[in-house]
Amino acid sequence: MSFAAFRKSEQHTDLGQLAEEHMKHDLTQEDRDVLMKASTRVTTPAIIGTIAGLGLGLYAAFRLRRVRADMFKAFRAAEKPTHVVFSDGRKEAIPDIRPLMQPSRYGDIATYFFFGLGGTILGGELGFLLGTWSASRLVGKDAARRNRIEAAYRRFKADYLRQEADRLESGASPSVI
Repeated sequence: MSFAAFRKSEQHTDLGQLAEEHMKHDLTQEDRDVLMKASTRVTTPAIIGTIAGLGLGLYAAFRLRRVRADMFKAFRAAEKPTHVVFSDGRKEAIPDIRPLMQPSRYGDIATYFFFGLGGTILGGELGFLLGTWSASRLVGKDAARRNRIEAAYRRFKADYLRQEADRLESGASPSVI
């Protein structure tokens, strides 16, 4: 999702006013209340999922960091060959790679950051999916209400498209919405 969607513009304000007019005139108070309740049914699981995902991501990063540290300790303690003998009798030293395998502060920071970010995104998206499913069940419970809401949305979309057509015919640039 682009951050441009959150930018304030005259077109966004016009679109919001148009939507408010349709909500006032095309829907009953009960329909508006159900839509408001449905919106909270979307946001609440998304917020909870985001927080839970962040926690699980940080926990997974902590566990991964612990496993990496334990593997390095086991690698450091194990007996390793120091030379390779070739068939012609030549001996070559094997370089010590322990400093390259040692866990670093930068690696830990990257692990916590990316696991936390991944958990946040995954948890937020799963919460959003669960919330939209719950909200659609709430709105779709009553068939008459669902039909009124769908009709109001169709009228809103038709009015918006008429305004967009008028704007294009007048020579203005198309909206970014």
